[in-house]
Amino acid sequence: MGKGQWAIAVQGGAGDIPIDLPKHIKEGRESALRHCLHIGSSALNHSHSSLHVVELVVRELENNPLFNAGRGSVLTTEGTIEMEASIMDGKTKKCGSVCGLKTVVNPISLARLVMEKTPHVYLGFEGAEAFAREQGVATLEPCDFITPANVERLKQFKESIRVQLDNAHPIQNEVKVEARNADGDSQLGTVGCVAIDLDGHLAAATSTGGVINKWVGRIGDTPIIGSGTYSNTYCAVSATGSGEDIIRGTVARDVAALMEYKGLSLKEAASSVVKNGAPECKFGLVAVSATGEIAMPFGTTGMFRACATQDGYSEVAIH
Repeated sequence: MGKGQWAIAVQGGAGDIPIDLPKHIKEGRESALRHCLHIGSSALNHSHSSLHVVELVVRELENNPLFNAGRGSVLTTEGTIEMEASIMDGKTKKCGSVCGLKTVVNPISLARLVMEKTPHVYLGFEGAEAFAREQGVATLEPCDFITPANVERLKQFKESIRVQLDNAHPIQNEVKVEARNADGDSQLGTVGCVAIDLDGHLAAATSTGGVINKWVGRIGDTPIIGSGTYSNTYCAVSATGSGEDIIRGTVARDVAALMEYKGLSLKEAASSVVKNGAPECKFGLVAVSATGEIAMPFGTTGMFRACATQDGYSEVAIH
């Protein structure tokens, strides 16, 4: 596929996703991913820019409570919300990031405003909230993001930690806990979108509520350019999974670097990073190259993902 052919990939989180995921969650998320593919593909067909498309698609995912972003964000250890997002234009390398949001309905759109309306790349917490008010973006009260489902999710997570601590060996220094809600679904992850438009321009966007039971003030990989999100003239990447691992591995930038400096194809670069980027490989990514190649590798048990190309190919998958 050469320049002039669009392509898009979407992710809805990676982690310990069980094979027997409840039907309503499985079908709900697959339907949402198909809906996002339709929206993104239609916009690309109508010559919209990749930057516009990735923002548009991520907004849709932020508005869907089945995903860990926006209205579906998981809770901190104090039962509060702290959302994060970033967006990057591959042609110009302009980018914007936000974190610590408690009231903004669509963090990805605020990230784009940071990119376009400020001299900075990254705004967080009170400063980001003040900027949101100044820009007149849609907001809600913090309590409006706290749902009964996420309160129950946090409660069950904390109970699972207590059980494992009670059963741990006295000399054990660390207890590893997989984050699962009442339906057995992993709460590690993000939402994200990457695309190349008809002009051959690449863009990436990622948004998240973070990891369940995170410390207040914890910042993950999603708003860190080069870790959870990156785009240049070679590729666009959005990562998902264990944020700390993604940060340590500078995952998104490493994919681009392997292409730029070693001449690897997108699939070779993405597979190498997922395999070697972190010791336990608890992450995945979606990526699109300047030639329209798509890669969606993951080292977890599953990753909610979807992709489409202008020649009619499309895919929605979990495991």
